[in-house]
Amino acid sequence: MVVRKVYRGQDIEVSFDLDLCIHVAECLRGNRRVFELNRRPWVLPDMAPADEVEEVVRLCPSGALLFRRLDGRPQEDRDGPTTVTPVRNGPLLVTGKVEVKREDGSVEVLPRATLCRCGESQHKPFCDNQHIKIGFRAPGIPFKLHLSPVRPRLDQPISKAEDPRGN
Repeated sequence: MVVRKVYRGQDIEVSFDLDLCIHVAECLRGNRRVFELNRRPWVLPDMAPADEVEEVVRLCPSGALLFRRLDGRPQEDRDGPTTVTPVRNGPLLVTGKVEVKREDGSVEVLPRATLCRCGESQHKPFCDNQHIKIGFRAPGIPFKLHLSPVRPRLDQPISKAEDPRGN
């Protein structure tokens, strides 16, 4: 079952699915006025122009953050070519029209996703960073993980219990 929390602004709506988040923290580095872990709600779309919010959401590699324009501007394109890029020692980054069938049989269409390739994720087919815990090694492009309040240590995946967003 897909569980997305929706944060509606005047011109743009942002949704978040914690089960998809790989805690790269692009949102936190992208705009601290919009994305702030130590407040409720942690996403306030009206704290920046909709174009800026859209730009930050597009940086989310996992599809945990998505946007929907409410001002008539174009929505995120899910019909472009689908590409798959392996991350060194990590997941597969998939962009384009990504139709993912979850374990419960539900299907979600995403513009991007990070899919497990180590086999240890508890949220298959999505990555949950278990590859870090097991020391998974495989070729691919480098992907820099940053320390943040949701990722205090690079060498450990985090759990929902550690996520201060409390979703």
